[in-house]
Amino acid sequence: MAGLFSTVVPYLADALVILGVFVMTVGVYGAIRMPDPYTKLHAMSKTVFLGVISLCLSSAVTGDPQVIFRVALITAFLIVTTPISAFVIARAAYLREEPMQSPDPVDESGKLDTRG
Repeated sequence: MAGLFSTVVPYLADALVILGVFVMTVGVYGAIRMPDPYTKLHAMSKTVFLGVISLCLSSAVTGDPQVIFRVALITAFLIVTTPISAFVIARAAYLREEPMQSPDPVDESGKLDTRG
């Protein structure tokens, strides 16, 4: 069983790297394609989290305890900082009164004119 696991690990790591690169590529496309800062921010925050976590997991499948510890620290850091940074950027866009340009936007604050 250990022989089977050691032959599968490199393929699993490669698959996770390909998944991470794919997710990050789609996220960059989303950042270019989305019309306003709010939707761009949504695309980028998901991309950072899912893409980088996938790349980190590809390193963790090696089984080295030091690598796994570092991956756990990076993951914990991203879990804490990604939502906070997304909130701060969205708040800055809101305070600058950046309009929402998505189809049929809903601004529940009543402060911004969402007609673009």
